[in-house]
Amino acid sequence: MAKTFKKDNLTVKISDSRVGMGKTAAADAAEALRRLLSEKEEVNVIFAAAPSQNETLAALVKEPGIDWSRVNAFHMDEYIGLAPDAPQRFGKYLYDHVFGLLPFKSVNYIKPDKDDPEATCREYSALLEKYQPDVIMMGIGENGHIAFNDPPVADFNDPKLIKVVKLDEICRNQQVNDGCFASIGEVPTHALSLTIPVFMKAGKLICSVPAPTKAQAVYDTIHNEKCDETCPATCMRGHKDATLYLDPDSAALLGEAE
Repeated sequence: MAKTFKKDNLTVKISDSRVGMGKTAAADAAEALRRLLSEKEEVNVIFAAAPSQNETLAALVKEPGIDWSRVNAFHMDEYIGLAPDAPQRFGKYLYDHVFGLLPFKSVNYIKPDKDDPEATCREYSALLEKYQPDVIMMGIGENGHIAFNDPPVADFNDPKLIKVVKLDEICRNQQVNDGCFASIGEVPTHALSLTIPVFMKAGKLICSVPAPTKAQAVYDTIHNEKCDETCPATCMRGHKDATLYLDPDSAALLGEAE
């Protein structure tokens, strides 16, 4: 049973293990999807690609009673400059963990054109306009980023839905810490990322954040005095339906009173 409290609009659930966190997040996501599918002909879901999502996605694909043939799938960010078959591509992660395992109505990959990434942005923006996101399965980074909205490039009032971003050093080091790259020199310097307004307009946010490397970002998300771009994840405190799922490691800096 997860321990639950609220900070502003944000619900926080702390489970007793990383696997338990994933199961709790997946169960809540599945409940939301079943409800939405009872109300709408199609549902649109955006998925994050990161090791933090492993347990949640593993549990979600096993949830019963979801008509995935009526779900359109999207993802939220992708590196610029990696080879199409590079194992670090987020599209590859999502294919292995969710896109290739379920019979979605459609799967919409971000495929950056290295010569014209702005063209990719225009095309994907059109898709997001047409298929407004109902649920976003997400995490937060060691610097408090959501998607690749690192503090230097995050904008709570961004006019774009997806944009080219320069990755900051903390973010790039996280990719090494997560075991995705052997050294920071291998990590791309730029990526395409959905922007913060996409998250704020979505119907529901399911945010899974395990591991000790995220403890400071979790603390800042909950306790920063201001909700602003210095910790982009604080935006969730103003969302109408957002839940943050933690394990004991990521919740380590939170007090017993919470």
